[in-house]
Amino acid sequence: MKKILLTGLCILLAGCQSNEETVLKVDDPMIRENSDSLKIRVAWDDHEVIYELNDSLAAKGLYDALPITVMIEDYSDNEKIFYPENTLDTSDAPLASGGPGILAYYAPWGDVVFFYGEYHENSALYALGEAIDGEDLIGLMNGEVLIEVYS
Repeated sequence: MKKILLTGLCILLAGCQSNEETVLKVDDPMIRENSDSLKIRVAWDDHEVIYELNDSLAAKGLYDALPITVMIEDYSDNEKIFYPENTLDTSDAPLASGGPGILAYYAPWGDVVFFYGEYHENSALYALGEAIDGEDLIGLMNGEVLIEVYS
């Protein structure tokens, strides 16, 4: 009975043949390679950090403004910041949580934050993405940096 139901479901959803080897996996590498993930590159001197953005309106707003060249400022002992030209829409953005490597937006001040140390979660701090390469270099970020689409 299970095989009949599985076969029927498989034919309805995917048009596949009736065999037990047919498996649909969401975590398939081919699916991940073809995903529409938004990635950005932050470059200065001979360094770069690559971030993967989430699908929030705030992250898409930052992405759509690229490429940009900005001045990075030190703030506290765990973050680097810059002020984007336009306010980002945080209406669907998740709150930032985690630690080093998080890219966030602090709505009250309108600054984008590159965390390289632990931080306290805040109800006005929204996640934009996360470093996927070069996280250990974020603390070295300084001066003028280029932020651009990474493919």
